[in-house]
Amino acid sequence: MAASNPSFSVPAGACDCHIHVYESGWPLAPSATFVPPPAPAQAYLEVRRALGLSRVVVVQPTGYGFDNGCTLAALAQLGDSARGVVVVDPSVDDATLARLHTAGARGVRFMMLPGGVLPWEALEPLAARIRPLGWHINLQIDGNGFAQLEERLARLDLALVVDHVGRFMPPPSTRAPAFRALRALMDRGRCWVKLSAPYESSVTGGPGYEDVGVLAAELAQDYPERCLWASNWPHPNRTPPPDNQHLMNLLAEWAPDPAVRQRILVDNPRELYGF
Repeated sequence: MAASNPSFSVPAGACDCHIHVYESGWPLAPSATFVPPPAPAQAYLEVRRALGLSRVVVVQPTGYGFDNGCTLAALAQLGDSARGVVVVDPSVDDATLARLHTAGARGVRFMMLPGGVLPWEALEPLAARIRPLGWHINLQIDGNGFAQLEERLARLDLALVVDHVGRFMPPPSTRAPAFRALRALMDRGRCWVKLSAPYESSVTGGPGYEDVGVLAAELAQDYPERCLWASNWPHPNRTPPPDNQHLMNLLAEWAPDPAVRQRILVDNPRELYGF
């Protein structure tokens, strides 16, 4: 896809809430499902500049398993403009959690699709461990399971951040029980959703990803205070990768009101990640 120009004025302090960094010298875990191309933190800085962003959240890739070394090195390079989401063993000690917090970590990733290393039975124990730090659970599942998981997730009593417009595979209608369950979680006031990576689950496909866009637009309209935006750079295992600016321009279609985009790009990430 050819690069596209910005379709809206990006507000100061805007944040990309989900990227991955892959650097040479960090071995992949045995659980890795693919070999990623190099995607160093310094290369992302050019992407961030082109998009008009100034903040970023680095999410631990599945390929590195429990070894957060590459993610932490990226946070050190990016400085106070970055926060992180890590993957830790449920037996992690308090000193390690404190050290991760100082390094910029603000959440633990539960990737419940192939490549993820944390099992469901670790969810509640880890939630209890990170709650005192003000961290959140970052969850990626096939969103069509939300109807069965709604009550369990609501009982976590901490912030829950859901990836990629729920990553419903395939995307349901806005009236489907699974999507209504996600809305019910958001109604409780502690669930956030990233309006990101529609290509991960869309059946209609690009450039508009209309089946995912309908869901994203409804969430942006009804829950502007609980939506985030992310590029999902470097678009792992996606060849060819989509154009970052085009993906950002979709936000203007889903959230045409500049005041809503201000919340999604600036205010909500500042509140959630502590910028």
